[in-house]
Amino acid sequence: MKGNPMKLDPIVLSLLDTDLYKFNMDQVIFHKHTDLNGEYHFKCRNADVRFTPEMLEEINEQIDYLCTLRFTREELDYLRSIRFIKNDYVEFLRLWHPIREYVTTGLSEDGELSVIVKGPLFSAMQFEIYLLEIINEVYFRMKFDYETLRASAAERLSRKIEAFQNGTYTFRFAEFGCRRRLSREWEDVEVRRLVTETQNCVGTSNVYLAKKYGIRPIGTYAHEFVQMYQGIDSIPLAYTNHHAMADWYDEYRGDNGTALSDTITTDLFLLDFNHSMVNNYSGVRHDSGDPYEWGEKILAHYRKYGVDTRTKQLLFSDSLDFDRSQKLYDYFKDRAKVSFGIGTFCSNDTCEEALNIVIKLQYVNGRPVAKLSDIPEKSMCDDEEYLAYLKRSVAFRLNREKDMAEQCY
Repeated sequence: MKGNPMKLDPIVLSLLDTDLYKFNMDQVIFHKHTDLNGEYHFKCRNADVRFTPEMLEEINEQIDYLCTLRFTREELDYLRSIRFIKNDYVEFLRLWHPIREYVTTGLSEDGELSVIVKGPLFSAMQFEIYLLEIINEVYFRMKFDYETLRASAAERLSRKIEAFQNGTYTFRFAEFGCRRRLSREWEDVEVRRLVTETQNCVGTSNVYLAKKYGIRPIGTYAHEFVQMYQGIDSIPLAYTNHHAMADWYDEYRGDNGTALSDTITTDLFLLDFNHSMVNNYSGVRHDSGDPYEWGEKILAHYRKYGVDTRTKQLLFSDSLDFDRSQKLYDYFKDRAKVSFGIGTFCSNDTCEEALNIVIKLQYVNGRPVAKLSDIPEKSMCDDEEYLAYLKRSVAFRLNREKDMAEQCY
């Protein structure tokens, strides 16, 4: 299919057009870690995807426009209305704006796109979602016929809505689609239809659309939040989950309490998810590895501390489609509160393959950081020597804890 050679309208029109967890994480950084500097790198995981010089030119112009935006008074008032967003942080956002000099882009001879964001962590981290929205929409509008993609997305969405209406799908979920959406226009349409034509969409991660449609903005924290503690000299690498969860609870006091388990493996996470943390957090989010094995492991961990698992949430968010979500719901629904965050299969399910693109934190204060994940394919680190060192640190603590447990019996 032939793409659109014309210049595009601005893609990001509001600084609220991002995931809620960006504000959640940034508030903790604003209150506790303003001395951290971060560096983020873009990666496209699809094979044989090529960007063109025209695409790069459009991406740069879109970033230029993004950096002219400021929060409006109405937008700041909306953020202030979210119960766990604090007034001093909102006043900081009144002054904050994206700074163009923090972002550099490039294109290799074979069409590999390079994007690096580097600056104070509280500012650099905010670029991720905006940039992914821009890159994704530029690629699909300029490579393919947008109206064909749009028609196929609408047809597939209608089938999903019908499946909710006729009882084929019975689970509840949140729309997590802004980072890989087909377009700003299409995400608006699919969120509106999901929340008005079904009873199953409980909210969206997109703060702008949550405000527009009067629905719940949903999100807690991402891998980068745990990763950033790897760049703090005083914190041992194998204890970064402990410090991240402690800071999070100190900030939110359980009011924003779904923990992410797999940044440096779920097994290590569970060592820090002790009796206190189990009670402090309302649930745990899955983002890599076999979801059934993970769910059983989390439920067993709750039972170890005498917790009624039916009071706790299992949130699944790893590359979910609607059929997989229904199967997981049927399997776990009688033993826990089961919920889902569905992204690409909400916002970019078309006749063409979606891009699997990410922008990940790679350095903090000049030190490499990494996500290990529960499967090697989702690990990401520029420094192989550091990645090996992190793995050894994790293995050392896991083995030491295992040896100590065996000595107690």
